[in-house]
Amino acid sequence: MVIKIDKQPIPITEIEQSAFCQTDEELASKTLEQEFNSGVRWQKLPVSYMRTSPEELEQKISAAKKKLGNKIVILGHHYQRDEVIQFADVRGDSFKLSQHAAELKDPEYIIFCGVHFMAETAYILSTQRQKVILPNLTAGCSMADMAHIDDVMDCWDDLTEILGEGSVIPVTYMNSTAAIKSLCGENGGVVCTSSNASATFDWSFERGEKILFLPDQHLGRNTAVTKGVNLNEMIIWNPFKPLGGNSIEAIKNSKMILWQGHCSVHTRFTVDQINAAKKSHANVSVVVHPECTLDVVESSDYVGSTEYIRQIINEGEPGTTWAVGTEISLVNRIATENPDKNVFCLDSVVCPCSTMYRIHPAYLAWVLDGLLEGVVVNQITVDENTRKYSRIALDRMLSIK
Repeated sequence: MVIKIDKQPIPITEIEQSAFCQTDEELASKTLEQEFNSGVRWQKLPVSYMRTSPEELEQKISAAKKKLGNKIVILGHHYQRDEVIQFADVRGDSFKLSQHAAELKDPEYIIFCGVHFMAETAYILSTQRQKVILPNLTAGCSMADMAHIDDVMDCWDDLTEILGEGSVIPVTYMNSTAAIKSLCGENGGVVCTSSNASATFDWSFERGEKILFLPDQHLGRNTAVTKGVNLNEMIIWNPFKPLGGNSIEAIKNSKMILWQGHCSVHTRFTVDQINAAKKSHANVSVVVHPECTLDVVESSDYVGSTEYIRQIINEGEPGTTWAVGTEISLVNRIATENPDKNVFCLDSVVCPCSTMYRIHPAYLAWVLDGLLEGVVVNQITVDENTRKYSRIALDRMLSIK
């Protein structure tokens, strides 16, 4: 039996970003019923799951996972809360998990503890016999929602009319819908992650004069700067203005067309926070994610993906101090894994990624219990045409070294 979900997930906004923000580092899960009291708009579950304690949920998940055995694989993004990530068979950033999804052949069910675009990507890269499940359908991505396919199509039509076909290479960050990835695949473009953005830009500039980068302007700008592109050769495309708010001349003179999108987590970090960290801690090393703003990136000692951040701190000398500009669940986990180092978040107000945080253990328990009963809930699919061209763009990404 398969329960199909026809409705689109609840649109993700940044409104709930502050729902779980606090000034200490205690982010332990509560019952789902208690977390709902924070005003969140998550997928509802049967009352029994809403009221089950985190400790009981841990036992239920462990037992169900043992019974299901090799029929399932659980993929966990680094930003997941500890109570969920402990059950992941594979942990990683979006690039590492995409690679793993492409290699999976045996498990019948791929349970993706991440957000909607990641589950879509896993479906696109998996085999026809496999089913991909997202435990909470409202686990989307506010950044991905900033690039709606209709708006992007309007932008693409404008650019093609002004510049002609073939002069612009569409590049989308992994944090985008399958529809956006499909547009890139169909028009000679590619997907990238923060891990391989630099190599992807090299690939793209070999094939076209300009790049349309979606949907995170900051990753696009920061990567372009490392490639020697001047800021005056970059324009922002605002989908709510004619021609993105640009003149035809500015579009023709640009090398980078940056979609007006951002990550609500990484744009919280500031130069003032970096200066405060350096003032308070002698010899501190600052490492941030490239979704941060350019001034923050330029003021930091190291910049890289979540995998890079983990690696550089793990390999750091004992006794070193690290101020980190990325999602707090990952920062706390790195700190726990490196007790010989002082690791802390740049932002003193602890704010988990509100969309990643939607994967509460209750959802994972519900999904696993369903599979034990032969019921598939929250299955993620895309139409075959979208899958075809998205796969092309993703295969290009995976082939770029």
